[in-house]
Amino acid sequence: MTNKRYLALATAAALTLTSACSQGQAPAPANEGKAGEPASAPNISIMTVLHSPEVPSDAIEKLLEEKTGTQLEIQWVPDGTYNEKLNASFATGTLPQVVYAQISNFREAILDGQFWEVGPYLKDYPNLKNLNPDVLRNTSVNGKIYSLYQESPISRQGVLYRKDWADSLGLKAPTSLEELYMMAKQFTENDPDKNGVNDTIGLTDRNDFQYGAFKTLASYHGTPNNWGMKDGKLAPDFMFPEYIDTMKFIQKLHKEGLMNKDFPVTSKTDQQNLLISGKAGMYIGSMQDVVGLQDKLAAQNPKAQLDIQNRIKGPKDLGIWALPGYGAVVLFPKTSVKTEQELKSILSFYDKLMSPEIANLMNFGVENKHYKSAEGGKVSRVDDSKLIERELKPYFSLRIGGPNTINMLQQFYSKPIQAKAESLVKDNESFLIHDPTAPLFSMTYATKGAQLQEIIKDATYKFMLGDINEAGYQQQIERWLNEGGQQIIDEYNESYLQSQSAPK
Repeated sequence: MTNKRYLALATAAALTLTSACSQGQAPAPANEGKAGEPASAPNISIMTVLHSPEVPSDAIEKLLEEKTGTQLEIQWVPDGTYNEKLNASFATGTLPQVVYAQISNFREAILDGQFWEVGPYLKDYPNLKNLNPDVLRNTSVNGKIYSLYQESPISRQGVLYRKDWADSLGLKAPTSLEELYMMAKQFTENDPDKNGVNDTIGLTDRNDFQYGAFKTLASYHGTPNNWGMKDGKLAPDFMFPEYIDTMKFIQKLHKEGLMNKDFPVTSKTDQQNLLISGKAGMYIGSMQDVVGLQDKLAAQNPKAQLDIQNRIKGPKDLGIWALPGYGAVVLFPKTSVKTEQELKSILSFYDKLMSPEIANLMNFGVENKHYKSAEGGKVSRVDDSKLIERELKPYFSLRIGGPNTINMLQQFYSKPIQAKAESLVKDNESFLIHDPTAPLFSMTYATKGAQLQEIIKDATYKFMLGDINEAGYQQQIERWLNEGGQQIIDEYNESYLQSQSAPK
């Protein structure tokens, strides 16, 4: 298969990268030198995305070189042109030594043997071997590991609510779907702001199936995360009874006027404005949003207070949908990394990036310049945000692993609600619902999945608004199956069987 074919697949999959790649020829092995002379440091050429307006100084770069024993050639590329450079390198067979990418965009090239398999080597490195096996599995192709990953929070989702309203009504933090419903009902009907006017609603939601309320409420009902096992085979979440139970729950909230009537067409800005303006009392989404929302809410009403809750029990106890746990991955093309020795040299560099000392340097910078000691042995960044933006933030795109895999310094949060949000995001990891298709591949899904999903999205909204019944909903599932959905099911199940039979 040609590189042009791979490029077409990458373009069809719509690259959504959070990092960049390195550029140039493969590094020459370290020179052995003459007798009695030290070997020269290996040269690693890197092209990475620049998210800040200025190219950083080389102060941190020099420290990285010193601490890793490498010579780095970093080309900073504005994020707006990164995808174009990656695609051009891919099409012409001139990929750099290290490629930060989305694994799905290179799946066929990986299967064609164009990238190094790194899984068997990770156990030989003291830090790389600490990468989370579940997250690595999510990056795998046919059961094999070809990449390192940049850690990202696995689940931020929870319930934000007006604590001052709850206190005035004698309500505690909701711990079940029933209590969640009752809070929405009392926030709507019992004048929680005590202004004598019937002008509040319980829940504010928006037109976002994933990061709005729907998917999180589906988790509370026990719905699988995108796909689940039914009768021994993978099936999409919308074919499970728990999905229908979620639709009925939201339909009830909507019918009783306990949420914004126009939620299927409400933007995130308008959704948040309902909370900020004091019209709504609950917001289901990222718990980390609470900091900004609290600040904006307090500007409108200094007495207003938000709180957060993540443990909502449903029929199957606790559960929350999980992201794959990574942002970009790091791949190693065989066109530029010619030998196993070169691969090991680059892996050694990344192993050092995962050491606590260097991870702290890349996350927090230099002590007393970029960060200072804070309470409880934690650290806080200096107030000079422009300094952080200019000198430190660009290096975030080079990081591998993260706080869950590295014994790093911990950040101090001056606002208690922010510290609580970070704590509950971590707590979510104790009852995750994983997506079993994260490491799998379906060509039909890659090319038609988004289009077909619109059928289900439209049917789900119509059901929740009361425009169709269960029979009408099932008719739309049949339409999804007939227009390509059955192929997606078949392909995912075939990919699953291949991953299970692949040599480990």
